Amino acid sequence: MKIKPELLTLYGVTDRGHLEGKRLCQVVEEVLKGGATLIQLREKDMDQEAFLKEALEVKKVTDAYQVPLIINDNIQVCLACDAAGVHVGQSDMAAGKVRRLLGEDKIIGVTAKTVDQALAAQAAGADYLGCGAVFGSSTKLNTKKMSLETLDEICRSVSIPVVAIGGISLENIGQLTGHLMDGAAVVSALFSAEDPCAAARKLKAQICRICGYADRSANSNV
Repeated sequence: MKIKPELLTLYGVTDRGHLEGKRLCQVVEEVLKGGATLIQLREKDMDQEAFLKEALEVKKVTDAYQVPLIINDNIQVCLACDAAGVHVGQSDMAAGKVRRLLGEDKIIGVTAKTVDQALAAQAAGADYLGCGAVFGSSTKLNTKKMSLETLDEICRSVSIPVVAIGGISLENIGQLTGHLMDGAAVVSALFSAEDPCAAARKLKAQICRICGYADRSANSNV
């Protein structure tokens, strides 16, 4: 499945650890009101039944805003809730096997930290790449920082869109100016924000400026 680079403009990645008593669906909706163009549901510690229940609830919200929902590393949940696709890391199921199981209509994202990983993921059928951590990470403490030079090398090496991820916030997103990614994936700067809607709106405006996109209020994604 081919996707427009603009789909990755503001890619919200959920983190329940930052909700401070709020319901995940509530925060997801605030992020979508602020202009998020893609949502990934990432639940590493939930059992299958609870994860599916959460996915079905979140998908009602993303469907209402006509924004695709990506499931992190769980093909069964993706299929059961008819999400738009999945995202897998280098230690998860290989992208080629994911493609065979999901078919051609689902979106597949793959984490790539090197040019070789990026090329392999593209050859295996990935639709986009997630690359980082460009500014470290507060949600994955064992994640190594990726230089912006490596990010650009990956972007030049592939023909599929690339999203930068890792510690991106309003305070540092300007450092991505002049680099070649197609969007930014954001976790804590959205899901721990006092006002997630306002945070999303400000981040999206910055990303649109950096990537040269028009900042439209309506999403035109796939």
